[in-house]
Amino acid sequence: MRLSLPPSAPGMRIGLYGGSFNPAHTGHRHVSLMALRRLGLDRVWWLVSPGNPLKSRNALPPVEVRCRQAERIARHPRIAVTGIEAVLGVRFTVHTLRILTRRCPGVHFVWIMGADSLGTFHRWKGFAEIAHRVPIAVVDRPGWTLAPLSARAARRLSGSRLPEEAAPTLALRSPPAWVFLHGPRSHLSSTAIRNGMHVRRDR
Repeated sequence: MRLSLPPSAPGMRIGLYGGSFNPAHTGHRHVSLMALRRLGLDRVWWLVSPGNPLKSRNALPPVEVRCRQAERIARHPRIAVTGIEAVLGVRFTVHTLRILTRRCPGVHFVWIMGADSLGTFHRWKGFAEIAHRVPIAVVDRPGWTLAPLSARAARRLSGSRLPEEAAPTLALRSPPAWVFLHGPRSHLSSTAIRNGMHVRRDR
C-alpha cells in the first residue's frame, strides 16, 4: 500500500481511477484493464479516497484498510494503489488534479470514470476545471449507456467528445477531450457487495 505518489516519468500515460473502493472488486480491475488496453496507457493509479463528498461516509473503513484490500484485487504490475489523497488532505478531484499536474510535469494523465459518474459529473466541485485540466475516459456500465450522455455535463462538453476509435490518442489530447468506451461490462457494485446483494457475474 502506498501513502505516497507511485513512480512516474515525463511522457508516461497514466489513468487516474478515483473512488472510495469500499470495497474494491473485480469490476474495478475490469475497468482498469480496459483502460490500459483501449487508451494505450502505461499505468492506472487507483486513488483511494478518504471519502466521496457526494456520498455518506458513515462506517467507511480507514484508507489504509481499503488500500490493502484494493491491492489484493488489483494484482497487476501496471495498476498502482495509493491513498495519497488522505496524506494531502484533499477530498475533491479538482484539488487532487491540481496537485498531480503540478508535481508530475510532462505526465499525460487521463481521468477514468464510470458512465454512472458522468450522470452526476455536473455536481462535482469544479467539474468544468476538471474537464479542462485532463482528458476524460467514460467507461460504459450496465443500465447507464444512454442516460448519462444527455446529462448536464455531457451536454456542456458535447463539442469535446471524441469518436471511440480515437481512444488510443486521448492521453495526448489537449483538454477538454473525452471519449465514451463501450465493451464488455461488469455488473459488480461496491454498494451491492456491502449490502450482501446478489450480483450477476462479469461478462
